[in-house]
Amino acid sequence: MKSLLLFVALVFALPSWASADTPGKDWMTAQQVTEKLRSLGYTEVRELEADDGHWEADVVKDGRIFEVHVDPHSGALTKNEPKH
Repeated sequence: MKSLLLFVALVFALPSWASADTPGKDWMTAQQVTEKLRSLGYTEVRELEADDGHWEADVVKDGRIFEVHVDPHSGALTKNEPKH
């Protein structure tokens, strides 16, 4: 019975694990982040979302796709890796 209850609890918890976070009240807006990324030369901003305390997006620069993380307060890039 305990195993069944644990299984049911996990099934209902999974959707919350997979969803994006909610931006904090003191965060830069999505529009501000998009403008910051464009000022850095990224021509497309795809799938911008709040995740694990930062903004995360797939972006395009010089025809290449990168995954970036953006500090929600300063707008600084904390991750910038090419996607394969």
